[in-house]
Amino acid sequence: MVTDKLTFVDFCAGIGGGRLGLQKLGLHCLAFSEIDKHAEKTYREFFGQEEKNYGDLMKINPLDLPNFDLMIAGFPCQTFSVIGQRKGMDDHRGQVIYGLIKIMKGKNLPYFILENVKGLVNHDGGNSLKVILSELDRAGYKVFYRVLNSLDYGVPQMRERIYFVGIRKDLIKDKTKDFEWPIPIKMPNIKNYLIDDGELEFDDKKRTYKTFLNFINNKYNKGKFDTEELLRQDYLVLDTRQSDLRLYKGKVPTLRTGRHGIIYVRSGKFRRLSGLESLLLQGFPEELAKKVKGKIMDIKLLSQAGNAMTVSTIEAVARKLFEYIKL
Repeated sequence: MVTDKLTFVDFCAGIGGGRLGLQKLGLHCLAFSEIDKHAEKTYREFFGQEEKNYGDLMKINPLDLPNFDLMIAGFPCQTFSVIGQRKGMDDHRGQVIYGLIKIMKGKNLPYFILENVKGLVNHDGGNSLKVILSELDRAGYKVFYRVLNSLDYGVPQMRERIYFVGIRKDLIKDKTKDFEWPIPIKMPNIKNYLIDDGELEFDDKKRTYKTFLNFINNKYNKGKFDTEELLRQDYLVLDTRQSDLRLYKGKVPTLRTGRHGIIYVRSGKFRRLSGLESLLLQGFPEELAKKVKGKIMDIKLLSQAGNAMTVSTIEAVARKLFEYIKL
């Protein structure tokens, strides 16, 4: 693929998971747009101070942007999420899609990749998705979409998201050819992701352990679990988000903003998932994740990773886009 001459702008950038996926294919980032200052701090720790942050994309004049080839955006998911209030297109955050379309049209943009939560598929009886697809079609784009699970594309994390691939209609030579989505690959070994040596283990000397024991002995879990038996299962993952304890082997549940209840067993000890490990589970390379360890608070990294795009999934989707347009 000849992608090293292609450029992109990273919208709703978060901490740059989408950017990394594109850079792995040789594309060059010209700028980004992010309103969360904490996320921007992490982003700049990863990528430096050079690129301009255009801030709120709803206030961007497309003419002020440099010319670029591809838009990457994980547009706000709160309004479409099954765990949110599901206000959808009636919530002003749901209107961000119109801000993105304004930029697409203003720059006569060739390509885009967008990501959102799986809940968008059925929101408002499917009407929200129908409106988004209609608006993108009216803007001049052929759009393909599918729900993919990060578990199938290079990380041991259960993360279902809907992905949109858009190509300006005049650039499509063979209009009968369908877009081919990436084929699932073998899930990697979780041992390569749960590697943090920080002081995150807990036992009967720590208050967090007492909290965990109380959770195991609540009315939903009492009598179901033996802590000694759990501790014999290396790399067993425990999810304490729900009232009932959920166990996973070889994979972790979906990382989410505000979700800090993931525990796992290593070497006979319970350990809390760290910020570094959450970045690895989103496909961020270890050397990059280590750059922010100790610089960004762990609770911030856990939230930011939960709001990020999975690097390896974006890379897989983008590769298929460039195969489709024969770059």
